[in-house]
Amino acid sequence: MQRFHPEPNENTYLFEDEEPSISVLNPNGVSPYVLTCDHASNRLPRRIGDLGLSDDEMLSHIAWDPGALDVATGLSAALDAPLVISNYSRLVIDLNRPPSSLGHIPETSAGIAIPANKALSQRERDARLRAFFLSYHDAISDLLDARMRLAMPILLVAMHSFTANYPGETRPWHIGVTHRFDKGLGGEIIRLLRKQTTLSIGDNQPYQIDDIDDMTIPIHAEKRGLPNALIELRQDTLVSRQGVAEATRLLHQTLAAAATVMKGREIPTTDR
Repeated sequence: MQRFHPEPNENTYLFEDEEPSISVLNPNGVSPYVLTCDHASNRLPRRIGDLGLSDDEMLSHIAWDPGALDVATGLSAALDAPLVISNYSRLVIDLNRPPSSLGHIPETSAGIAIPANKALSQRERDARLRAFFLSYHDAISDLLDARMRLAMPILLVAMHSFTANYPGETRPWHIGVTHRFDKGLGGEIIRLLRKQTTLSIGDNQPYQIDDIDDMTIPIHAEKRGLPNALIELRQDTLVSRQGVAEATRLLHQTLAAAATVMKGREIPTTDR
């Protein structure tokens, strides 16, 4: 599988021997699907240390979406689809939160304080924005715009995972599909999942898309008029290799079938 690392620039936040801020897997994949994984990693850049958090806290859902990257990379290979991933924790900067959102650089998450994110200087906020947020969203934009110029069909799917144990919430769904202005893709994925499995499938559960706290789907898919969906997998179903393999197999079958249904529908082929 091809792996592309963006070149470092003068605004880089990272040391030369650190992992780049993002990676693009299989950039030339021929599938109509383009996949993203906003919260793929719990890695922290060396220059900010441990954020004042324990190892257990950094392994928890507040720092990343456990299991989401494993399924996303499996789907990228099975579908021959490009995948854009973040290589650093959402606690450094949340790539699916607009800069105006309170969760963009969170000071708390699920009731847990993030000490090192309190009272950040504007210079520090801008440095993280350049190094992580802009590089990620520029990579998605470049990939989508190039495909639209070639009149390639595009189905944008953002891969996430969610905790079953969020304070004050009961979350019985095994898979959630979040969709809004989705050109029918999200609804088709829900229909196919409910047809193929007895798992509990959430329709706009446990989350809904909004313009205040969401970035990837509104900016990259909805503004371009692209079919889209955000898929959430419950994290306790992904703790074993078998669970990851089963989720990947089910979603591969579902997305392949959904692409067949979507084929022939009008898909924009010009830039926004």
